[in-house]
Amino acid sequence: MAAYPRRAPRSPPLSSHLPAQARGSGSSEHSHGSGLARFNALSPEAAHAVLLQCCGSRRWAHRMATHRPYPDPDALLAAADEASYDLSQADLTEALAAECSAELDHGAPYAALLALDAAHAEYERKFGHAFVICLAGHPPEEQADQLLEAIRRRMAHEVDEERSISADELRRVAQDRLWDLTRWLTSTDGPTATEIGLFAPVG
Repeated sequence: MAAYPRRAPRSPPLSSHLPAQARGSGSSEHSHGSGLARFNALSPEAAHAVLLQCCGSRRWAHRMATHRPYPDPDALLAAADEASYDLSQADLTEALAAECSAELDHGAPYAALLALDAAHAEYERKFGHAFVICLAGHPPEEQADQLLEAIRRRMAHEVDEERSISADELRRVAQDRLWDLTRWLTSTDGPTATEIGLFAPVG
């Protein structure tokens, strides 16, 4: 965004989600609790598979899977943060290689889509991986401006500085995807192996 293949782009974009700090209370936390219980009960192989959809580092996914059970959603997100901060440079390279650049909804203006495609291509030529950003909390109508402004701003960075910023954005994106995972598991009666393979969180 190494050896881990790039996934197909996800839809809808992260901007449809609340920031992590705005979640986790009341009925929302309760509803995610059943999804978390199902996540805790997944086989190691299934847990590893869905976790790789949240962050493409195999070490991150293994760590998150083996540290189960998590007592509550806050503990899950805290563990994800810790695992993200502990990524080695090789782990980060693997995780970035698994990413696809953030995309706009297909209903976005054609000119904005063209401009974003060109900006992504320029970014990837310079930094060697996809542009990673967490847009949680931004309404859909702000996506185009937010993405283009962020890419242009970050194009001015040196490679090491941008890699550090990308790592932090990846950490935030992984949290949002974990939130999606527990919500998705809440809506199932117990996913089959096939359904586990189809899990594709937004972002």
